[in-house]
Amino acid sequence: MLLATSMVPGIVLKVLICIIIFLIGITVFSFLNVVSERMTKEGSEKIYEGRSKCPHCGHDYKISESIPIFSWLYNRRKCPYCFERISMRGTVVEGLGGVLAVGIVAHYGIGFASLTLFFVAVVLVVITLIDMDTQTIPPVLNVILGGLGLISIFTFPGPTVMERLIGFFCISVPMFLIVLLIPDGFGGGDIKMMAASGIFLGWKGNVAAFLIGLLIGGAYGVWLLLSKKKGRKEHFAFGPCLSIGIFVSAYGGFGAFVVNQYLYMIQTIMAG
Repeated sequence: MLLATSMVPGIVLKVLICIIIFLIGITVFSFLNVVSERMTKEGSEKIYEGRSKCPHCGHDYKISESIPIFSWLYNRRKCPYCFERISMRGTVVEGLGGVLAVGIVAHYGIGFASLTLFFVAVVLVVITLIDMDTQTIPPVLNVILGGLGLISIFTFPGPTVMERLIGFFCISVPMFLIVLLIPDGFGGGDIKMMAASGIFLGWKGNVAAFLIGLLIGGAYGVWLLLSKKKGRKEHFAFGPCLSIGIFVSAYGGFGAFVVNQYLYMIQTIMAG
């Protein structure tokens, strides 16, 4: 009984930490959703200034009306001024931020490794949102992703410097060569994205990330064709698929682990 009682404060503390991290995650991703929307719009409005607005009537929301997830639910998914229905995209993004933040800290603990991967997730989500809207990836986002890759040499466990250097070329160069043969094979932003992610993941993780992205993209493309939302010659945003592949590959070193297991299996078969 005494042992069980003594464990309660520890459990409560962990729950409180998870709640705090979740709240931080949804707040950061709420901001990212606003930034990504403003980056895809033309006009003089500055990306980082001004309050959130209703996409229908343009009314500025008060702070109490901009609380991530909770305000959307409290107002019954509608604008409190014009009563038009608000898309759930922003709420989904906010919830994803909270889940990712908690998941990252649960695996890596509170430290530089978690912070690095969270920032990578931030960049990947912004790339995903913008690419979904415009089918373009702003070069600055790939530069930031590459910069995080360089920082991760000191903060994130994983590949060696040489593996990262190989990772920079191992996917991006073949993609570039494919584009030379098939001009619409990949977008320039996708190629730069895989080069930047190679610095972060190393060649093994980057290969796995690309393959995961291809599988997701292929499945999504088939769904678009079957649902007749896209024709055979129409393009769709591939950046979101690659973003998922990069994060899945990075989390817990999953991508490098899979490639290592595959190489070990091949080596065993050849040796036997």
